Amino acid sequence: MYIIGQEEVDAVKRVIESKQLFRYLGGDQSETARFEAEWAAKIGTKHALALTSGTAALITGLVGMGVGPGDEVIVPAYTFMATALAPLAVGAVPIIAEVDASLTLDPTDVARKITPRTKVIIPVHMVGLPSNMDAIMAIARQHNLKVLEDACQADGGSYGGKRLGSIGDAGAFSFNHYKIITCGEGGALVTNDETIYHRALIFHDGGSSFRDYASRITTPFFAGMNFRTNEILSAILRVQLTRLDGMLDAMLTEKRLMIQALSDIGGFTFNPIHDVEGDCGTTLALLFETPERMRAVLDGLNEAGIDADTPIDSGRHVYTNWEPILKQQGAHHPAMDAYKRAEVPVEYSPDMCPNTLDILARTLFLYTDPTRSRADLDAMIEKIRQVLWSTD
Repeated sequence: MYIIGQEEVDAVKRVIESKQLFRYLGGDQSETARFEAEWAAKIGTKHALALTSGTAALITGLVGMGVGPGDEVIVPAYTFMATALAPLAVGAVPIIAEVDASLTLDPTDVARKITPRTKVIIPVHMVGLPSNMDAIMAIARQHNLKVLEDACQADGGSYGGKRLGSIGDAGAFSFNHYKIITCGEGGALVTNDETIYHRALIFHDGGSSFRDYASRITTPFFAGMNFRTNEILSAILRVQLTRLDGMLDAMLTEKRLMIQALSDIGGFTFNPIHDVEGDCGTTLALLFETPERMRAVLDGLNEAGIDADTPIDSGRHVYTNWEPILKQQGAHHPAMDAYKRAEVPVEYSPDMCPNTLDILARTLFLYTDPTRSRADLDAMIEKIRQVLWSTD
């Protein structure tokens, strides 16, 4: 969580005093309906659906795309495990592909992983870094595949002048405590595709056939779930949304200053960025020649009190730690397990994405802060420079 204050408190107070916490009681004037309209306008899509989490957004997105048993969904080896769990939730199998030095999906490996069963590609804009969407969209169109952007760590970022989430067939966002904007836990799905939106709308609310909008749905109704959000969370998000662009500008400014100040020091390169203007600026990634050199610098930074870490240590963000997936424990009941229903057996191993493991083990993360003063930033940069020089 970056910034939260009295405005959010006032928004929550307004909802509580209204005694209207359920999203559908207020119609088009509900906090949730207004947030959906505001989020769609911000991202640049026709539709936005507010949900309970980023995971719910991924699942409803796949449902919207018609993904189910027998299908395969390509996901990156570096992402939070929820990206790979979402296909299993709809009966499909996640196929794990390499990331490159940009820390996002490697298009070359994506092309290698496509089979007749592939239905969707999920590029993940990790730590606010845009994926190579030109290459991924070209591959998807060549093979008639859908693209579901996982922008859960990249709220508000962009690629080629378009907001992340608006480039593929649909985009998923997260608003949990650790994301750029937050309501504690929440998510959203965006799309320009009417069918994807209607199917997601039906699935996210088991009572959708009774809602006022039911007559406008052109897709046949089916049994849904309950991923509805509530008015308190939406009211918080409406305030958070007003902060978003200012936060992105502040973080990207910090990141550029850090890059400028560290660019004259050898021993590492900056991980490449597919769109430097669209980067969210949350994270500065340094790529070292060896894991040992990275560890030496990381230890020095931690001793100096600098907030730094490495993606190889990020737990469930690395595929080798996706225990339920590597062990192919795909559901709570065998009859619902995608692995047991797959037409062709899937093989996983801890060493199946060696390039990913190598890159992650040589990458170090430094973080920006939109609330930090210039004096504090300059002091932090000087400490970083000293550590880099002393460990060279």
